[in-house]
Amino acid sequence: MERFRTRVNDFILRSTRVVTGAGLQPAAVVVVDGRITEIREPDNIPAGTRVDDVGDLIVMPGLVDTHVHVNEPGRTEWEGFDTTTRAAAAGGVTTIVDMPLNSIPATTNVTAFEEKLAAARTQCWVDTGFWGGLIDDNQRDLEPLATAGVLGFKAFLTPSGVPEFSAVSLADIDRALPILRPLDLPLLVHAELFPAPNAGWTGYDPWATDYACYLHTRPAEVENQAIAALIELAERHRTHIHIVHLASADALPMVRDAKARGVPITVETCPHYLYFSSDDIKPGATEFKCAPPIRDARHREGLIQGLEQGVIDLVVTDHSPCTPELKTKAGGDFFQAWGGIASLQLRLPIVLSVVQSRGFSFSQLTRWLSTAPARLAGLDYRKGTIATGHDADFVVWHPALEREVAPDQLLHRHKLTPYAGHTLPGVVMATYLRGRKIYDGTNVLGEPGGELLLLGQL
Repeated sequence: MERFRTRVNDFILRSTRVVTGAGLQPAAVVVVDGRITEIREPDNIPAGTRVDDVGDLIVMPGLVDTHVHVNEPGRTEWEGFDTTTRAAAAGGVTTIVDMPLNSIPATTNVTAFEEKLAAARTQCWVDTGFWGGLIDDNQRDLEPLATAGVLGFKAFLTPSGVPEFSAVSLADIDRALPILRPLDLPLLVHAELFPAPNAGWTGYDPWATDYACYLHTRPAEVENQAIAALIELAERHRTHIHIVHLASADALPMVRDAKARGVPITVETCPHYLYFSSDDIKPGATEFKCAPPIRDARHREGLIQGLEQGVIDLVVTDHSPCTPELKTKAGGDFFQAWGGIASLQLRLPIVLSVVQSRGFSFSQLTRWLSTAPARLAGLDYRKGTIATGHDADFVVWHPALEREVAPDQLLHRHKLTPYAGHTLPGVVMATYLRGRKIYDGTNVLGEPGGELLLLGQL
């Protein structure tokens, strides 16, 4: 009789509904030393094997979130590696990629990156990678940052909101892309380009608590013109540009056309753009503030269609928390409040709630939340898919259970969220990181065991 190895983390995870590269199927996933070594028929279990049988719960690859602002070091009172990655584990997320800004120093040179790594080391409950930053004066730092291990770069075409991370011009990006091309790393861009018709940066007193005034200052045109320019640059330099947090559905036709021409362009959107519309936002409700802003229902519907049609590649959170005092600054003034929505723990149920009535497949959900984000970060050879040779990262969840979002159950540092009180389907029952259960549906387990994922050391 065939026998099984006996390491503590060697086991078989079995379900009637496992999402593999071949689709949804009954399967027994064999895990040895933290890796998937085989996918078997569910009844083909060797003698002496530990089996985690989850019945008919959904088993998907661990979620990958490539747009997370951890903020440590320097602004750890906003968020930190411990609380961020605990929340990730509870949300079925087994890999995050940290954004280069809101920490002090920003990750724009190797010295700053080393400070970031020192802060992250020993604190991470999930595997963690890092983006470097492109600012207006650090082009000579890009190659050293890649050598040090960043997975790509992030830039802003508009002020970032923090002084240590300056915006770049289109000319700056034009000069940077020839540096990035031989590195084969993506450039992620916050795509809003000012000025635009009827756009401005100041409030319309005394209506600064009126969301419509804030929305008026960041119209869809500022996204559309930025994306058009970035498509032209990506096509000219044949270098991968990734558009972060798309809010304007009007940009989708030009993205579709660019992809059809083979332009190396990819696009993400975020749960809040798929779930909310501007009509949902009451005066002074600054927990909804983000940039680009949440737009009207027409844009929301267009983004959902773009996702289903494959024009939008992935859904990530742009988890960007701050202290409640900054978020509710000046009594609900949208122009003074910090912009950013914390939702790292909630991405799976939010997206499920949006698409569950539209004939989606679990394979599509896996692509949006796991496979495509892993590919963006260059981690798809080991993350984002249940396949032989990949890390044994799994999220086990119940699609029929619903749960009301209670802020005190959220594990990120601050609990203010526009999702509070909303009832969402899809409850995470367990999260496994490289074969070790790190969340049991109630508690984060054990000690921080996340790896730092550095280019060149993967």
